[in-house]
Amino acid sequence: MGKFARGTRPLISLGGIGTVAAALAVAAPLSMPVTPAFAARKSAEAGEVAAFYRARGGASLWFSPRSGNAVQQLIQQLGTAQADNLDPRRYNVRGLQRAVQNAMQRRDPGSVQRADMMLSQALVTYVRDLKRDPRVGIVYVDPELKPAPPSVHGILTAAASAPSTGQYVQEMGWMNPIYAKLRQALASRMYRSEAERRLLAINLERARALPSGQGKYAIVNAPAARLYMYENGQVVDSMRVVAGRPDPVAQTPMMNAFIRFAVLNPYWNSPPDVTAKNLAPNVLKRGPAYLKEKGYEVMSDWSENARVLPASSVDWKSVAAGRTQIRLRQRPGPANSMGEMKFMFPNNQGIWLHDTPVREKIEEAGRLQSAGCVRLEDAPRFARWLFGQSLRPKGARPEQRVALPQPVPVYLTYLTAVPSGSSIVYFDDFYGKDRAAVRVASR
Repeated sequence: MGKFARGTRPLISLGGIGTVAAALAVAAPLSMPVTPAFAARKSAEAGEVAAFYRARGGASLWFSPRSGNAVQQLIQQLGTAQADNLDPRRYNVRGLQRAVQNAMQRRDPGSVQRADMMLSQALVTYVRDLKRDPRVGIVYVDPELKPAPPSVHGILTAAASAPSTGQYVQEMGWMNPIYAKLRQALASRMYRSEAERRLLAINLERARALPSGQGKYAIVNAPAARLYMYENGQVVDSMRVVAGRPDPVAQTPMMNAFIRFAVLNPYWNSPPDVTAKNLAPNVLKRGPAYLKEKGYEVMSDWSENARVLPASSVDWKSVAAGRTQIRLRQRPGPANSMGEMKFMFPNNQGIWLHDTPVREKIEEAGRLQSAGCVRLEDAPRFARWLFGQSLRPKGARPEQRVALPQPVPVYLTYLTAVPSGSSIVYFDDFYGKDRAAVRVASR
């Protein structure tokens, strides 16, 4: 990852009774002060936990042969919940330990059932506490991609259907793997300084908004200048990207959205600042021939029905000085800044993924040079992964839209601490988001 990697830190790994025939009972309440709202939520969750056990005929979840060390793993997770910015007292860890110890000593169905349900209740509360909007400035283009508490049935069914309940808990299968590994580093105190601890905590909150589960999705991490393609919880491919420049108006935002279609032979509309700083000076220097050579058209406005205007109708000195703004559109072709295709997740910020004809930008180490959109190292390869086939335009007609049969989520994120094997790799805080988060926390 070139000069982006500031260093690495080793990541240390953290380290039956079958069907229960006893009558079902609601898990004991937490032995700690709770608000009325929390008490009402706990009561509702307890009822759903009991319904889950009724549906499975009282079969144990935590003391079954396939549970492994799930009990120890869960209690360890709950006992270090401060790593998640949560209060461990919320989960009655001591009460759980006593109930589990009693169940293991007495081994009667009633004690086992009570401990089993208490563990399930604690897992439900913990998972639902974790799955929330971290409120770190993410744009949720599609509300479905905003973190939200899953159902009690969904939480427990996922745990019960995992090949190993212990592994599921250890790997925090209800969260993204990036979150789980950052959390592991933080809970294990695998950091070299207070500053590094803060970085892990800051990035853990951002990772909270990343997806879990077995679906197909893409993650773009601007500080790493890389895109990752996920299937079934695993990275199946990745590529370099060029993300937005550090200046505020050009930064690539944190955003969750569905990629809904691709556009082949796209036009490119030059942003007003690019027109003023880069294009208008070239027109003043070389005349309208520059526009013809590069395939630019002056448009009457920004609507879909805009007309092409003669270049002579524009005061280019005023445009270069920033006093006049115009719409300058580039036709499809070898020089087009969008390349051959772009991938759209319609949003008010005007952000998308796209091809690029400027290959040298991809080769550079510091790949934060776009106006906010994300240039891809290999757009055709990404299209094959996205659509399951190659995309080719039908003729030279501009703006050929190809709908995705099933929208695919893309998560534009800002992670300056990223798990890499058994290490954590740190990236430079190009946009200053880490520094801003530290300032807010210190007030």
